[in-house]
Amino acid sequence: MPRLAFVATHGSENPTKACFPFLQAKNAVEDGMEAELSLIGDAVVLMRDAVRDAVVPVGWPPLKELFQAVVDLRIPVYV
Repeated sequence: MPRLAFVATHGSENPTKACFPFLQAKNAVEDGMEAELSLIGDAVVLMRDAVRDAVVPVGWPPLKELFQAVVDLRIPVYV
């Protein structure tokens, strides 16, 4: 089974780019692949509840929902 590694580098300054790796990891696992997510640089602040709850991208679900899906799917998140 393929294992994909996604790296998040954007934080709350760009909500759409911040959410993209979470959405990719979620979709990969739902499509039957293994995935992991690494947060580096500005993306590290997304682990704070207050920041995560405030990030809403254009055209996608809020990061709060995407993050919960990542947790529910047991996708490893490295900080």
